[in-house]
Amino acid sequence: MKEEILHTALSQFLKFGIRGMSIKRLIEPLGISTKTVYKYYKSKEELLEEVLHLLYAQQYKIFETRTADQSTISLLFDIWYLAVERDYNVNDLFYWDLHYYYPKLERNIEKAVGAKFGQQFQILLLKGVNDGVFYAGIQPAVAMESIYILYNAIARTEQFKKFGASPYDVFLNTIVPYIRGICTPKGILELEEHLRSVKPFGEQEGLDKITSFS
Repeated sequence: MKEEILHTALSQFLKFGIRGMSIKRLIEPLGISTKTVYKYYKSKEELLEEVLHLLYAQQYKIFETRTADQSTISLLFDIWYLAVERDYNVNDLFYWDLHYYYPKLERNIEKAVGAKFGQQFQILLLKGVNDGVFYAGIQPAVAMESIYILYNAIARTEQFKKFGASPYDVFLNTIVPYIRGICTPKGILELEEHLRSVKPFGEQEGLDKITSFS
């Protein structure tokens, strides 16, 4: 039951925002009592903390489930494809509430999980350099920060929504050109080949759907 509560809470937090996610909105889809929730979680903040760990663990999942024969280019692409697809339609209040009302929790979680993700991301980029698909002169930490800034603007602000473009088109016009920019000619060929097999968000088969917002 604790896992069911946690996964439902994640879905509801992302859908309604942190302040808008009431205990009623949590227990209704589960068909349980308030007492059952408090049996496992003493407070909303304690529940939120575990929800954030779950959210970031799901983001990290792609590193753990990648296949040995998956190319560096396709893996890098898929990481950000999934991230943007998942977060673009998250209620903006979720990240706003987190930043405004729970800044310390936000910093602690991102520091703990960000270090783990950043390390794997930089290993991936260095592997790409060794494979000859990324330019040898790139600085992995800078490249990671650059992509994250684009992702953050796409998924957590209204910056690109004013254009009325689909989230997939926004992705194709922001993060994808950046990836192409750090590729060698060999890497560009691999990226173009991978792009031919990719469909718009919601239509792609073979990529794990990390969570649902329904």
